[in-house]
Amino acid sequence: MESGDRATRIELANFSSPPMRAFHMSWLAFFTSFVGWFAVAPLMPLIRGDLGLSRQQIGTSVIASVALTFLARLLAGRLLDRFGPRRIYSALLVLGSVPVMAIGLARSYESFLLLRMAIGAIGASFVVTQYHTSLMFAPNVVGTANATAAGWGNLGGGAAQLLMPLALGLLVSAGVESALGWRLAMIAPGVAMLVMGVLYARGVQDTPQGNFEDLQAGRSRGAPGGSFSSAARDPRVWALFVAYGACFGLELTLDNVAALYFFDRFELDLTQAGAVAAGFGAMNLFARPLGGWLSDRVGSSRGVTGRATLLGLLLLFEGFALLAFSRANALWLAIPALLVVGLFVKMSNGATYGVVPFLNRRALGSVTGIVGAGGNAGAVAAGFLFRDESLATQDAFLVLGAIVTFVSAFAFLLSLWVEDRSGVEAPALGSELST
Repeated sequence: MESGDRATRIELANFSSPPMRAFHMSWLAFFTSFVGWFAVAPLMPLIRGDLGLSRQQIGTSVIASVALTFLARLLAGRLLDRFGPRRIYSALLVLGSVPVMAIGLARSYESFLLLRMAIGAIGASFVVTQYHTSLMFAPNVVGTANATAAGWGNLGGGAAQLLMPLALGLLVSAGVESALGWRLAMIAPGVAMLVMGVLYARGVQDTPQGNFEDLQAGRSRGAPGGSFSSAARDPRVWALFVAYGACFGLELTLDNVAALYFFDRFELDLTQAGAVAAGFGAMNLFARPLGGWLSDRVGSSRGVTGRATLLGLLLLFEGFALLAFSRANALWLAIPALLVVGLFVKMSNGATYGVVPFLNRRALGSVTGIVGAGGNAGAVAAGFLFRDESLATQDAFLVLGAIVTFVSAFAFLLSLWVEDRSGVEAPALGSELST
């Protein structure tokens, strides 16, 4: 069943229709990108010793890993409205593979910092994923589609926490020195990104009707062509920018620091700390899709106002959960608390992009890019807390919990002010997510 050629159902076993091919390829590409983006994180205890990094330098590298993503997401949003997701995603994956593999050549803090900053551009893959699925799915299911594709892609962050220590362990067991092993291990995610870039160019089309270059001037039959300025002038977009900074920004921060936090605070070994951090990432398997699904359910009866209200509630619960995690002083308390934080963080992520497609469809790429950049702005701001050597890590989490609780008010204000410009939302069609 389709609405204006856009799919109204998510049929997971369907690999033939343009919307479902785009769905599967976009989450796989995002998964691969996320592995490459965060492959360094679980290896940081080893890299710290190899390069002699201080806590301040590690904190700066965490900021660097997400700083360039801010600009990359804004640029990707503008380019998507002009060139379409197929070409932009392919180029991003191929070019992004270079610094991922090259970081193994770093011999100083400065070279490591610059390469980790360059790797951060890969984070623009999220904007492409959300843009592509927003073009392919109808209003009644677009929140679920966006959240599921992004959630399954975000699993790459958790996979990196498991796969990279495993790859290092295999190299060490084969007789490779650990200082060389982490460098060689970084080749694998880079190669995977390179291959995925080629597959994406060959395996998908931009819209249900065809590729942008085949649609007259990239603007007929559904290829959006709105301006960046129209999106940037909309205060609702910036409210979502702040909200996304409080949820996805926190996810990026935890992806970067969780393994090191459990390694230092609870004296776990590298593999154990990585497994705990991977558990946080694994919540994306269902939590982000759940947030998008709930957004669609609420949206079918209460419109975009209901979607924004749901987002405010999820952010509020996220803030409370983070406050509790910051005070967990025993491992048996800290791990469950981290998982509860992950539940609400990822549900909030999904609910955010249940709102995005309804703000300005003609400038969808720019809206998607601006809101997505908010996640990185939040991560950069949070990174300064973990860079401060006078502030204990658990106290940094406490401050973040208070900030997230406060930011939830932006989503509640948005619910009083948002307007559905997409027309009447399609009614619920039963269970859109089927196998």
